Amino acid sequence: MSWNRISIIGGPGTGKTTLSNELSKLYNIPAIHIDGIHHLENWKIRDKDERDKMILDIVKQEKWIIDGTYKATLKVRLEKADLVIWLDYPTWTQIKGVIMRRIKLGGKEREEIPGCKERMSKEFFTYVLKYNKEKRKVIVDNLEGIDESKLLIFKKQRDLNKWLKKQKGIK
Repeated sequence: MSWNRISIIGGPGTGKTTLSNELSKLYNIPAIHIDGIHHLENWKIRDKDERDKMILDIVKQEKWIIDGTYKATLKVRLEKADLVIWLDYPTWTQIKGVIMRRIKLGGKEREEIPGCKERMSKEFFTYVLKYNKEKRKVIVDNLEGIDESKLLIFKKQRDLNKWLKKQKGIK
């Protein structure tokens, strides 16, 4: 298969950034991390209109891998993508993902969000705990009407890993 525009969506801690970086290397397509557009240095938030315009300008380009589930531009990204990958993991997997990221980075700057050191606030942890119950529906609603032939849904990391091995030609 050959894809030029890949949208990677899912809750926090599901590995969207890791996957987009891997696919970027594999297919030689630039990886765009919406968290890196949304956040300015020291976790300051970019103006939403400016953020959305930046994202929509990227979506007009010929090749991209965009990871993130920001709802304002989600429908457009899903429609323009040749491939949509939804990392639809259970809450405990997301919690494990954010904790492992915190341990791995140990307060170091996140590469995809320049000027922002990894942190774990009570508010963010609560957001992760509630994500599937309160935010998952946004993804479900936005996937309505999207061509199912371009949609991959992974419920487990193991299944994503098998798919990635196939993409890399590994048995």
